Formats: sequence, structure tokens, C-alpha cells
Amino acid sequence: MTAAPLADAPTAPEASGVLVPVEVHFDDLDALGLLHNARYPLLVERAWSAHWAERGHTYAGDWHAAGDACNAVKEFHITYEAPVTRPGPYAVHLWLERLGRTGLTYGFRLCSADGTATHARGHRVLVRLDPATMRPALWSEEFKGAARPLLRS
Repeated sequence: MTAAPLADAPTAPEASGVLVPVEVHFDDLDALGLLHNARYPLLVERAWSAHWAERGHTYAGDWHAAGDACNAVKEFHITYEAPVTRPGPYAVHLWLERLGRTGLTYGFRLCSADGTATHARGHRVLVRLDPATMRPALWSEEFKGAARPLLRS
């Protein structure tokens, strides 16, 4: 699941960030044939995880070894704009709104595979945690370097 630079989708409404491919399956749809509202955040989480896993930031069951992947969600907001009515390929457009010392805010859109049609949009705030104290901790320089290209200008 390789993230594509958004420049590969020149008609997309936003020009920064990356498009990460995701797949909507038949069993993700509800009784009305719409993507269930709880699946949108799941697809966003999977896209975000895939993006960072490709850059070496993963969680494999050990908070002390997780480094910057030891983080928690502080806030999540989503607005549904147009229903997803069919299984198939879609994308999640990811970008960073803010990169702080211990937290970050990223924006997202669940969109068509080419990034041109938006189904939902929102943001999520994460806080990096110290695994021993579960208190806010500083992002590593390596993580900040990998994150900066996602910052919206």
C-alpha cells in the first residue's frame, strides 16, 4: 500500500499531502448499502498506519520499543459529505495541519481513488507518550523530519 504524492492527482482540491489507497469491502456497507459511519475512521486509521509503517514507525506490542508510535488520540472530528455506496478502491488523503513538540494535528479526506471526489473529511489530534509515565513526550528528530513534508503550507 504505497502512498502516492498528491501531485499524482492534479485535479484534487488540496495540493499538499499524500493519497494512501484503501479498499472498501462489501461487508463494510450497512443495511442501506452505505459505508457504515464507523468504517470511515477505521479506513483513515489504516491509511495513517500504512503511511508510517512504510517509514519505519510501527507498533508491534511493545510500547517501549514503539518510539514515536507510542501515542494516543486526544481528539477526532469527522464530517460526512457524500456517501460511499459501493465497494472498491478509494483513497485517504493525509496531511499535517500542525506538528508540535509533543502533539500533532493531521487532516484527512476519504476520497475517490484519484482524490477528486470527497466523501468525508476531518482531523485528528495525537499526543506522543512516554511509555513509562504515559505523559506527553517529545517527538524524535527522525519522526519530525519524516513528518515535515506532510505539513500543509
